[in-house]
Amino acid sequence: MQVKDIIAQAQSEKRARFSFELLPPLKGDGTEKVFEAIDTLKEFSPAFIHVTFHRELVKTTPLADGTIERHIDRHRPGTVGISAAIKARYGIDTVPHLICGGHSKYDIEDLLIDMDFLGLDTLMALRGDAMKGEPSFVPHPQGHAHAADLVRQISAMNRGEFLDPEDGVSHRSNFCIGVAGYPETHGDAISAEDDILRLKEKVDAGADYVITQMFFDNRKYFDFVDKCQKVGINVPIIPGIKPLSTLKHLDVLPRIFWCELPEDLRRRAARCTSNSDMRKFGVEWASEQSEELIKAGLPVIHYYSMGRTDNVAQIVSNVF
Repeated sequence: MQVKDIIAQAQSEKRARFSFELLPPLKGDGTEKVFEAIDTLKEFSPAFIHVTFHRELVKTTPLADGTIERHIDRHRPGTVGISAAIKARYGIDTVPHLICGGHSKYDIEDLLIDMDFLGLDTLMALRGDAMKGEPSFVPHPQGHAHAADLVRQISAMNRGEFLDPEDGVSHRSNFCIGVAGYPETHGDAISAEDDILRLKEKVDAGADYVITQMFFDNRKYFDFVDKCQKVGINVPIIPGIKPLSTLKHLDVLPRIFWCELPEDLRRRAARCTSNSDMRKFGVEWASEQSEELIKAGLPVIHYYSMGRTDNVAQIVSNVF
């Protein structure tokens, strides 16, 4: 079942579902940690699982002759493969991320063909971050500068349009497309208003649903949805929740993910003196957020787990 159908079913049944996000394994690691993370949550019947896609790095190696060898390295390859493995093992709909960064249009088409062959029929289309060492995002010379362009390419494949089609080929993919939205505005945006218009461009290009970046104040989410609806964005907007789990999160998350921590959260978090305390508080705060969102009728809540899912299991047990 595609994510858009899962959302529609949850709406019709008037019951909330949850999804969560995982990282692919580090290069050289196996599937054990990923499967353990899923095993922690499978009894709660997750609606679907997202698997992130990570930018490449330029790695330098000194050679014996004094020269420097440069090559591309990915710390977490295998997004498509692990997504297919998860779906085959658990029967849970699995959504690989696909990013513009580091890919030509031809690379993207090949990845899409692999996903289509493997039965991965929902994907998350993202621009991706700047490569480490770059001051801002630089697109591949033959790639896409914006997520909306990536959505257009996927939508074209759904119509049977390929970059260099073979004679007589008429296959059409059937991808459901998710995109990202930013309740507190993307850091590269000109303004909050322009950021929402860029989201509308992605939806107009063919996106079927939106998952928000993390936020810690539900008012930010509700205001964002209202603004989106006013400009004609009518696809489902799934709230993305990140449970706090370390003391460093109070500083790191707002800076990296362009989100504010409400005063009440900071006041209550100030009582935490260890990462263990913060992890317990993170479950408490995220549970409160989730309860309010469920009462508002949200069909799906998405959790950013970063690979450790014991706290997500506690939240889900509390509220679902």
